[in-house]
Amino acid sequence: MFENLSQKLEKAFKVLKGQGSISEINVAQTMKEIRRALISADVDFKTAKLFTNSVKEKAIGQKVLTSIDPGQLLTKIMKDELALLMGSESSDISLSANPTVILVAGLQGSGKTTFTGKLALHLKSKKKKKPLMVACDVYRPAAIDQISVLANQVDVDVYKDLEIKDPIKIANDAIKYAKKNGHNVVIIDTAGRLAIDEKMMTEITNIKETVNPHEILFVVDSMTGQDAVNTAKAFNDRLNYDGVILTKLDGDTRGGAALTIRSVVDKPIKFIGTSEKMDGLDIFYPDRMAGRILGMGDVISLVERAQQQFDEEEARKVQKKIAKNQFGFDDFLKQIQQIKKMGNMKDLMGMIPGVGKAIKNVDIDDDAFKGIEAIIHSMTFEERKNPNVLNGNRKKRIAKGSGTSVVQVNQLIKQFSQMGKMMRKMQGGGASKMMQMMKGNGRIPGM
Repeated sequence: MFENLSQKLEKAFKVLKGQGSISEINVAQTMKEIRRALISADVDFKTAKLFTNSVKEKAIGQKVLTSIDPGQLLTKIMKDELALLMGSESSDISLSANPTVILVAGLQGSGKTTFTGKLALHLKSKKKKKPLMVACDVYRPAAIDQISVLANQVDVDVYKDLEIKDPIKIANDAIKYAKKNGHNVVIIDTAGRLAIDEKMMTEITNIKETVNPHEILFVVDSMTGQDAVNTAKAFNDRLNYDGVILTKLDGDTRGGAALTIRSVVDKPIKFIGTSEKMDGLDIFYPDRMAGRILGMGDVISLVERAQQQFDEEEARKVQKKIAKNQFGFDDFLKQIQQIKKMGNMKDLMGMIPGVGKAIKNVDIDDDAFKGIEAIIHSMTFEERKNPNVLNGNRKKRIAKGSGTSVVQVNQLIKQFSQMGKMMRKMQGGGASKMMQMMKGNGRIPGM
């Protein structure tokens, strides 16, 4: 996510490295590099210039404390300005009406239908709502099938009518159906086109005027860069929508759309699509995104993702096992499954301050745990429960069964043992000692 932009901004900050103060000369040189980085990320020249002028104005004359250098100070100013450019605060959708009608609009291929499914899951699991997905794309042959499949995946009802080709009637009938069947949110998936045309705009405008939605969301493919911003403006001129959804941010996006949509249409980015999975939808936090763009990580989002997968009862069981030195490979396997549910591995690691920069050229496979899982699955119940029984012959059998080597099996056992010792020290009130050890070594044992 924004990898190229992050690298170029990092290069720009190097101009100030070793400087004792922020001056008009060294800031001007840095701003020139930052402006180039933004333009290459598909930010329009006018926005890039206004942004760098604002940063420059706030940077010049700032006193640099002895504890920080000019580069660090400029990074802080940049973070605040980037967050301001993207909207400063997060903006949630309004769900006060019953039923709340949400109209989803956008071009074909932007990810409208997939977003409809993701939003339904988000409202169901996190807001405890009973959503109804509505198939109003009567033109694309596979659209109704797609929304039906997605509804099945997220276990949410879908309203469709294969006999009617009038999207306005389908939307009205769906709202009546929702009221009758206790659905408190209606999400209407509308038809898209390959490009903006008058027929499309008239249809979506007519649907809006007829159903009078409480929330209109515009879905845009972030990989289309500045074209996404132009499309967003054209739709807003006709619909006056309430918020923007940026999809495919997990792809090779340059970031221009995320950085400039707010300033062009003056509408908040409400959600971002972070993976193809149905739970790959995050609330957009401008300050957190600014931190990630500048390589500062996003620990808050990482913790929130972990909390979503956190099982209190399971955690208590694990705690007891650790205290009794009974934490086995089966328990370790469960922890891996929870981590995998949190999302893309490189994206997760990029949320840790300092790690994103270290892994920028490293290809991290989402199946990074596959070898570990294969080794554990090749063990017997007794071996997983009590790793101490693993001798040479058992290790050879496990290596053969998992398609790995004895060296890899030994590595896993050693790391598992080190992790167990670390967990027991933390259990015994030795967390402060562990922190000191981590600071001294610069790493966590076994990782």
